[in-house]
Amino acid sequence: MNGKVRGIDHIGIAVESIEKARAFYEKTLGLPFGGIEEVPDQGVRVAFFQAGETRIELLEPASPESAVGRFLQKRGPGIHHLAFRVDDLEGRLASLRAEGIRLIDEKPRTGAHGTRIAFLHPKDTGGVLAELCEG
Repeated sequence: MNGKVRGIDHIGIAVESIEKARAFYEKTLGLPFGGIEEVPDQGVRVAFFQAGETRIELLEPASPESAVGRFLQKRGPGIHHLAFRVDDLEGRLASLRAEGIRLIDEKPRTGAHGTRIAFLHPKDTGGVLAELCEG
């Protein structure tokens, strides 16, 4: 099978304000802060914290109309998605497509850190928004 999953790359958590949420992860939990990045294509600001081999990414919407903005309006703050690391993103997408899994992204696009990513539809992943990250 192409694009074997190698582990969890990160957990995306929707927040209304990175500045308000940051203290819990940095001060309370003691996770190293890795900075903030704007991802205009996705309409978010992303703050990074390292938790062992996995990153925690706080997602703050740039506007209420962004995907994360709509998520917050509908569900409130909390886990937005799980991201899995794969070696061959295009190969994995082809395999999933052949299995009948609905893809939000038919082709890889660029996410935070310049990583190639693609999202899978939660209706085919047990209700969890899943992201695949190449690397």
